[in-house]
Amino acid sequence: MTTYGLLVFEEAEELDFVGPWEVFNVSARLRDSADTAVLVAEHPGPVRCNKGLRVLPDHTLDDHPPLDVLHVPGGRGAREVQLHNPVVTDWIGRTAERAAWVHGVCTGTFLLHAAGPARGRRVATHWSQEDALEARGDVTVVRDVRYVVDGNLVTSQGVSAGIDSALWLVGRLHGRDHARAVCRYIQYDPAPPYLADEPL
Repeated sequence: MTTYGLLVFEEAEELDFVGPWEVFNVSARLRDSADTAVLVAEHPGPVRCNKGLRVLPDHTLDDHPPLDVLHVPGGRGAREVQLHNPVVTDWIGRTAERAAWVHGVCTGTFLLHAAGPARGRRVATHWSQEDALEARGDVTVVRDVRYVVDGNLVTSQGVSAGIDSALWLVGRLHGRDHARAVCRYIQYDPAPPYLADEPL
């Protein structure tokens, strides 16, 4: 069983977590509900995201189940607000130490850098924020790739690139044929298509 925990916060970029949420939940469905995905937030109650979507988290930072995969989205809330919130960054750091995989999308990499898991690692982020992330130091920003894997850390460029990296991750966890089945189920047809290519 794989438990995916997707962090949400005010002004998180919607598709940064909704795209991977779809991938993780379809993966679970195709595995006869062997897995589960949960939304986790600092506080209970609705969270308003970057484009105005409101979501209701399943758990807070204090009451979630053990997570096999920690997912951190980007958005203005990630790169301008939450990276200065020690409650969230401390939680990310602690949770990342126990998780098998850490998955960051877009400027969620800024949060992962502030919290520690991205320090000294090769990462991807949104193209418009690559210089700003690199300027923070102790990180190698890989440019012009959809996603990067460094050890147990998977980071992607912005928004839709999170779907690609989430597909790679379920392929690594449950096999390439399974990831292709997820891709078919969600009718995801990128160019090039999902081939389970090794990332940079």
